Amino acid sequence: MVVDLKYGTGQIPVDVQDAVTFLNIREPEFNITKDNFCNNLLSLLTGQNFSKVGIVISDKTRLCDYPIYLPWVLEILENKGATMQNITFYIAYGTHPMQSDKESVNSYGQLFKNYSFVHHDCSDLSLFTSLGETGRGTPVLIRKELLDSSVLITIGSVSHHYFAGFGGGRKLIFPGLGEKRAIYHNHSLFLNREQKKLDPGCQPGQLEGNPIAEDLMEMDAMFPERLSLHGILNSSGRVCEFILGRTYSDFLTACEMHNSFFKNGDDETFDMVIASGGGYPKDINFIQAHKSVHHAAAFVKDGGDLVIFNECRDGVGNPGFIHLFEEPSWDAMFEHFSHNYEGNGGTALAMKAKTGRIKIHMVTSLPEEFCRIMDIHKIEAPEVSRLARASKGTLAIIRNASMLVR
Repeated sequence: MVVDLKYGTGQIPVDVQDAVTFLNIREPEFNITKDNFCNNLLSLLTGQNFSKVGIVISDKTRLCDYPIYLPWVLEILENKGATMQNITFYIAYGTHPMQSDKESVNSYGQLFKNYSFVHHDCSDLSLFTSLGETGRGTPVLIRKELLDSSVLITIGSVSHHYFAGFGGGRKLIFPGLGEKRAIYHNHSLFLNREQKKLDPGCQPGQLEGNPIAEDLMEMDAMFPERLSLHGILNSSGRVCEFILGRTYSDFLTACEMHNSFFKNGDDETFDMVIASGGGYPKDINFIQAHKSVHHAAAFVKDGGDLVIFNECRDGVGNPGFIHLFEEPSWDAMFEHFSHNYEGNGGTALAMKAKTGRIKIHMVTSLPEEFCRIMDIHKIEAPEVSRLARASKGTLAIIRNASMLVR
């Protein structure tokens, strides 16, 4: 049979044997009307002072149908007395690179040209205020302006995150609007220094027993009061449902709903898995595409093969990422990051752990040299069908590996 798998903004056909298992997500049903959305939002904005409104949004790698819903939010705010001049959008880049104006218009719509949008810079120390320190020693440094907002709103999608458990929610404030070294400290909790391994609690869909997620939960209680709009996406990136609320429990409700659609819950593994990262923007760069590699690899038997489509049109996503692989071994890499954690160090360690367990083949636009350094076998699309037909063991297909977790 022929299966079409997403790659960037297109699709690539793959010819596979009939004896194949499809590992599918359960698509959420669309359940939003403008009336319901506006009524729910209005009910949570009663009695607010709209003199200084801050709206926190994700960057291009984690979109939330912003061109549709931001105008609805603005309509409500301006009917409540807010003005264009006292509404500020903050793009929660975390440590991600700044996007261009063209990319921002594509991400947020034409209103980007008319309203104030702040491109967060995690390296500018003058921007931050300290809210204290977590029990795990992470400095809680966020943008000063957030504390001055009379109304603060975060709008973003909930997703599985390969070491933080879930993306979205509290992550829009931190690491989204956090300071670089503080972000690195939180991310370094992925490394269990006592046992000298990646912490087993840092798994997609897991919050309890996850040191990074528990660190973020502790921070959440320190953040300024805010209203959060948690989007539940389908596999096409369309928001099908919003969970609105002001508490961490509302975030947990959104996580549970997301799990109900995108968590597999099956222990079966396969000799070969052929997967797509899910297309653009999920495979916009390798740092983002790695999430789909991580998710899909969990379904592959030890010594098996993962064949995955990830375009990575924007390259690696972090100019220094490839240099993180210069250490001669996984142990040496772990030791280095234990003493001097760098951006995406956990990603590099997780990648090296996977390539030590399985063989990874990837259809990608990344340079051959980069793939070789990461121990990825770069292949062309026609080779995927050949590998599938030659496979003698069990075979599974994942159409959207960025969204499906075990």
